[in-house]
Amino acid sequence: MNPLPKFRSLALMLLLSACSLSPNGTAATPRPEPPSTGPRSAGLIPITVMAASSLTGPFTEIAKDFESTHWNSKVLFDFAGSQQLAQQLANGAPADVFASASPQYMDTVVMSGRIQAGGVKTFARNRLVVITPASNPAGLKNLTDLARPGLKLILAAQEVPVGQYSLTFLEKAAVDPAFPPGFKDRVLANVVSYEPDDKTVVTKVALGEADAGIVYSSDVFGASAANLVSLAIPDALNVIANYPIAVVQDSQTPGLAPDFVGFVLGPQGQAILGKYGFVPVTSP
Repeated sequence: MNPLPKFRSLALMLLLSACSLSPNGTAATPRPEPPSTGPRSAGLIPITVMAASSLTGPFTEIAKDFESTHWNSKVLFDFAGSQQLAQQLANGAPADVFASASPQYMDTVVMSGRIQAGGVKTFARNRLVVITPASNPAGLKNLTDLARPGLKLILAAQEVPVGQYSLTFLEKAAVDPAFPPGFKDRVLANVVSYEPDDKTVVTKVALGEADAGIVYSSDVFGASAANLVSLAIPDALNVIANYPIAVVQDSQTPGLAPDFVGFVLGPQGQAILGKYGFVPVTSP
């Protein structure tokens, strides 16, 4: 018995099974593989975002949502004081996006030539609030209590945006007849430390290392809120902080970096910022 026909039939079946045919009888074009649903690892395009430390919570969540719609990206953060980040960028530090807590430090980077002025957008706003430990050991009831002798107060350093805004609040209060003479000087005499950013002020006050601190209202959201009590600062004395964002001109991801900025300014990014206590730029 000749086995050759049987082998020919088998070869033909294998050939047909290897070639999928479309309904019209032509060979189907192979479909591209979808993005892996497994752990995100090698092969992703990194986007380095330098952002003010007060943005840690919302930007971390924004990055997760951004990556879910831009599956080839991986957002990497450098959170620190805006003044520190601006100096690093002005000195040539590599980055793709800069988000500052103050226009002043965005201007520093613009003047260095790393960012175009026309590309700067305000994406959120913030305001000041006085915080105490949850137990309120000093028994603060109103803003005038900040001048009480012996009170331990922590502020951010003057070169930090929230530190600058805190001094502006004290200057406004100093000329307000509702506050006692010498209010600003008496409050500053109670300062036990000046910190590099708002997050450090929050941490130290929550741990009871001071009786009070001045930070952003967005700092009293999330996990830290349970360990803090806040005291509102009236609009007339408060400072509204504008947060600008921009793509760095020599970004290594000229396609994805603008997409990230657009995502922050879009409905999803703005909703996340609002959830963390920021004032979205799209809100009435």
